Amino acid sequence: MNTSKVIIVTGASQGIGAETVKAFRAQGHRVVATSRTIAPSSEPDLVTVAGDIGDPATARRVVETAIERFGRVDTLVNNAGIFVAKPFTQYTSQDYAAITNVNLNGFFYVTQLAVEQMQKQRSGHIVSITTSLVDQANHNVPSVLASLTKGGLNAATKSLAIEYAAAGIRANAVSPGVIKSPMHAPETHAALGALHPLGRMGEMSEIVDAILYLDSASFVTGEILHVDGGQSAGH
Repeated sequence: MNTSKVIIVTGASQGIGAETVKAFRAQGHRVVATSRTIAPSSEPDLVTVAGDIGDPATARRVVETAIERFGRVDTLVNNAGIFVAKPFTQYTSQDYAAITNVNLNGFFYVTQLAVEQMQKQRSGHIVSITTSLVDQANHNVPSVLASLTKGGLNAATKSLAIEYAAAGIRANAVSPGVIKSPMHAPETHAALGALHPLGRMGEMSEIVDAILYLDSASFVTGEILHVDGGQSAGH
């Protein structure tokens, strides 16, 4: 029996997204990876789709590619996200448009299409990457637009989990603290680590491990899994 799944990963060209692609490929799964700048793939079980995930046409190409190449969609990892830390009154209309385009549109269109396919299969899993700033705002990190958008994804995750439970589709989220990724220059790591009760930043592998756990956890749905060094518990 072929236990290989078909996984879609957004924001897949670097950081957590790229590590997630590698981890699923290492388990023998087939992957459709998308981002604006992703390079073509010569691997038979890894297909890349370049485009703006906030554009409905990109979302359609991604899901259609998965179905055409591999015949199904088992897991969607909504990893694409933008984080801009600014005082609330300093966000521009361009900031707002860019953040909502990736964080909300980029979730909405591809998830809608993936769920349509999962309904036909009577199985599937959606996992979205959010942020623990939703639960524990921090005066050192002004983040209203992150909370507006990623908080929406936490809430939508629970709604999806309940709406589609009877259809065999699960929905979960991973809520990270600050993770060592290309987004953060090494000279900022000590200060960023100090924002966490455990006193350090998270590693990309720790987020990937959480995604893999949720993907295998067939009795877990509607869960917001905090991988945040204790941030969500308090300070």
